[in-house]
Amino acid sequence: MTRSIDPEDFDRFTAEDLRRRIRREGDGESETREYGDHLLNPDFVQLMERSEARDAAVLIPVVDRDDGGSVILTTRAAQMRKHSGQIAFPGGSIDPEDASPEAAAMREAHEEVALEPGFVEPIGRLPRYMTATGFRITPVVAIVRPGFMLAANPAEVDDVFEVPLGFLMREANHRQESREWQGKLRHYYVMPFGERFIWGVTAGIIRTLYERYYR
Repeated sequence: MTRSIDPEDFDRFTAEDLRRRIRREGDGESETREYGDHLLNPDFVQLMERSEARDAAVLIPVVDRDDGGSVILTTRAAQMRKHSGQIAFPGGSIDPEDASPEAAAMREAHEEVALEPGFVEPIGRLPRYMTATGFRITPVVAIVRPGFMLAANPAEVDDVFEVPLGFLMREANHRQESREWQGKLRHYYVMPFGERFIWGVTAGIIRTLYERYYR
């Protein structure tokens, strides 16, 4: 599918430009500041229980398209026990046999949407992202070479699609909303894209990418 893009924006939102930004600024592996749901919700006391947090990894797959980078996202299957129907990055828990967060993120991407690791080049990590549901997520940024074929695993994914990196990295497309969760008012980012509604942890990780490299 051909996507129109402002010529002035093209160089800012390519996969190669993102690579340059990460090389220049460094990745978030050694970042001391912790990102997460608690930045908008400082009363989330469960985020303080670091020893109980479960380690997970997600892949931020930026496809090197001719008309600008695009990010692969999924819609979680409706029958999933947690976060069903929500838009998410490919990813999941880091298993003992995973050699690294990169290995875990790429394994999960292959299991969920059949993204072959041979097309994926990890280029850096964002700072770990703490969630109110007890996960400590390492977001792995990667450039994906075109030519891959995707197929959603129906047990985990209802849909897989791409969103232009230029859309996600514009602050004008980020807004904050609130809703009651477990008796408390929770604040979070949302990034509506057409009929799709990106919010919660996924939007928070996208916001982290924006704050580190595009703000």
